[in-house]
Amino acid sequence: MLSWKNNEDPIWVYPKSDLPLKESIIKEFKLHPIIAQILVNRGFTSLDEIHDFLYAKLPDLHDPFLMAEMPQAVERVCKALREGENILIYGDNDVDGMTGTALLTEFLQYIGANVYFYVSTRTALRQRLIVEALEYALKNNCKLLITVDCGITAAEEIAQVVEQGVDVIVTDHHEPTDKIPHCIATLNPKLLNNSYPNRDLTGVGVAFKFAHGIINQLVAENKISPKKVDLKRYLDLVALGTISDMGALVGENRILVRYGLRQLRKTKRNGLLKLMTISDVDLNELSAFDIASKIAPRLNSLGRIDDPQKGVQMLLVRNVVMAEKLAIELDLNNIERQKIERTMSSEAESIIAMDPDILKHKAIILHSEKWHPGIIAILSARISRHYNKPVIIIAIENGVGKGSLRSIPEFPILPHLKNCSDILLNFGGHDFAAGMSIKESNLEEFKRRFIEAADKELTENDVMTKLFLDSEVHFDELTFDFMESMRLLEPYGNGNYPPVLYCNAKQAWPPKVVGRTHLKFYLLEYFDAELRSGERMLEGIAFGRASESPSLRKRNLSLEVAFTPQVNNYQGPSIQLMVRGFRPRPE
Repeated sequence: MLSWKNNEDPIWVYPKSDLPLKESIIKEFKLHPIIAQILVNRGFTSLDEIHDFLYAKLPDLHDPFLMAEMPQAVERVCKALREGENILIYGDNDVDGMTGTALLTEFLQYIGANVYFYVSTRTALRQRLIVEALEYALKNNCKLLITVDCGITAAEEIAQVVEQGVDVIVTDHHEPTDKIPHCIATLNPKLLNNSYPNRDLTGVGVAFKFAHGIINQLVAENKISPKKVDLKRYLDLVALGTISDMGALVGENRILVRYGLRQLRKTKRNGLLKLMTISDVDLNELSAFDIASKIAPRLNSLGRIDDPQKGVQMLLVRNVVMAEKLAIELDLNNIERQKIERTMSSEAESIIAMDPDILKHKAIILHSEKWHPGIIAILSARISRHYNKPVIIIAIENGVGKGSLRSIPEFPILPHLKNCSDILLNFGGHDFAAGMSIKESNLEEFKRRFIEAADKELTENDVMTKLFLDSEVHFDELTFDFMESMRLLEPYGNGNYPPVLYCNAKQAWPPKVVGRTHLKFYLLEYFDAELRSGERMLEGIAFGRASESPSLRKRNLSLEVAFTPQVNNYQGPSIQLMVRGFRPRPE
């Protein structure tokens, strides 16, 4: 864990107000006023939008044939089915790629196709990845190669595959570059000519839409009974991959993940069941947070420091003994990944401590020959969150640097990578999370250009950390009925974060340090005598804030507190506050 301290307190961003809209939401949907205010603050402007957000169901998913080139992709798979051709599913090595690969492999096998799968290794040079897959395809006489969660930036490599007589279908969700692969079909909701309504699909989401398109076509042609395949059985994989890849949990993704979590709670996948047991996940209470914090890191550890093929095997395995073996191996890999990560975090901290001028700029670029290329994405994301700045972490090996980039909403990074394309070997990804490779000899020039651009475009306010508040609340409103109504807003994740509420409260007595690094608050709210009566005390936990305990040891100290309320079932249900921020109020 990073231990350095960001000296700047976050800017508190108070909620938007639209009283007429709030009142119409309350009237239309019979919602608690706080829930209505959260929806107003989240940017909803119409009752139809809110209805879709709260109540959309599986039949509301978009028609897969709205995606450009879906007919060509479906027809080519149908041809492979008719002619008994071997198909290779080639996936990226993160959880999104693994789940998408497992989904298409299992689905195509189920409808009678001859399927192989191959997953890239993170340590391989990017230019070689699809060429390696070609060698695997030729060895197994595969006439069709389908990429999952990759391929959109690999036009030259795909051309080599096509030259060898192997047809290619690209399924991906990363931002396309200027050169689109020349192949049978490219399924990507971010293509410029694509009118598909959901740009936020992840790689496994695109794979699911592809499977949906194939089934629709086969049913329409009376080649298969509509009762033969229930696509809901694959939604556990869609939820797992979408959450792990931080897909925005709005629109269609929200439907897929909501139903996918239900599917995960009753999954029959032995590998996943064993992994959840090892990860100490309660199936009955499984949430998107459990996936992001416990399951995804273990699966991702394969792609980072071992063989991601094992991840797909674990998702597909039926043998209970093999499932347990793979799950234990994943857990051990995750422990090793955590060790490497701690070492790299400490080294990054030392680099900044020795050269504090790094923090004077509005972007941070760190590099080392010691760093593991599989861990740089974790480190770049963590440092970017910590400083609220664009961050690039680069691992150098044999004169070539492999970089992971994370950024903030005010600074999309792909345009800046395009501006540096003359000195990069390659790059790709999204505007706020991307990858790149570069010759070590060009590194200083790249750092100069990128940091110069960030310093020019970003303001001091842009790089200040911010705490976004959804609604003011009073303690007497935090009832179990209210907590139940908040479940309407789930699942939480990227694009739909847990609500942050705030209030003014007094400390009943000073906070207690728990677990060495955390603070436990005892907060008391006195109700306005004209509107309410009495008082109520609630406990709150602020993670990692124990060092601030001395400044809070004043009698009757008044605080403005920002928090997310949660139900704590330890020793009987109670409402507890997950404290996101606090600051003393003037007496």
